[in-house]
Amino acid sequence: MKDVDKRLKKRALDPSIEVTMRVGKSGMTESVVDELDSQLKSRIFVKAKLNRGLAEDSDDKRELWEMLAEKTNSTLVVMRGNIAVFHR
Repeated sequence: MKDVDKRLKKRALDPSIEVTMRVGKSGMTESVVDELDSQLKSRIFVKAKLNRGLAEDSDDKRELWEMLAEKTNSTLVVMRGNIAVFHR
């Protein structure tokens, strides 16, 4: 995860930001990448949730989130449990 500005990270931790996308049982498909890319065009932050069982441990989750951020040219701001916040 890149070094993220503290102010940006603080804003991303705001609990009023709703989860706007889910990564379901199909996993990291091209449609998930397209959806995140589309949402990042109209939102400052996009909060995503990973369904349980798709990643065995936190390293797997981090790898999935970082891969998604790389494919969408975005920044992974915060990752906690099954939730991640992206910014572009």
